[in-house]
Amino acid sequence: MRKPFAPTLLAAGLAAAAFTTSTQAFAYGAGDFFTRLGVAKVAPKSDNGSLVDGALDVDVQDDTNFAFTLGYRFHDKVGVELLAALPFEHDINLNGQNLASTKHLPPTLTVQYYPLGGTAARVQPYVGAGINYTRFSSEKLDVEGVDLELDSSWGAAGQVGVDLLIDDNWALNAAAWYIDIDSDATVGGADAGTVNIDPWVVMGGISYRF
Repeated sequence: MRKPFAPTLLAAGLAAAAFTTSTQAFAYGAGDFFTRLGVAKVAPKSDNGSLVDGALDVDVQDDTNFAFTLGYRFHDKVGVELLAALPFEHDINLNGQNLASTKHLPPTLTVQYYPLGGTAARVQPYVGAGINYTRFSSEKLDVEGVDLELDSSWGAAGQVGVDLLIDDNWALNAAAWYIDIDSDATVGGADAGTVNIDPWVVMGGISYRF
């Protein structure tokens, strides 16, 4: 009467082992490389300062483009990630008129903390902090004979994000960075003041780990 018990117990054990292996495969852990790809919007703060002793109020407009990241987790709960993108191009309003523009690249490196790393949670939130370098190019000013130049910027960056796991490799991702970007401006060859951009960068897309 007790013989059927052994196969039943064995089947249960195999099922539990299979479930454990499956859930462990979802767990974020040390040694994970990952990349994220999506669309990012750079939204500067509303008040970007003034130039030429307050004569020009500056308003830097939003822009959207493709962005991607590359990262590595060297601990179940800790990793690093580098944000990169195609160049963003921003119109710049001066005293309410669209008179200038610039392009920029904002590579940003953050150290990240994953509170649920090492577990089988399908929702994996994270926070990060790090540093940003922004390089400006192709500055234009619609005033004949007057050039605009924006210096490169170094600043702090903070990040929040979440992955919603689809399978062992793929996930949906949403992330946001707050970046300190302050650029010294030169107008017509003379120092004109500082443009305080300080944007939120909001990105949505997919994630792949390998």
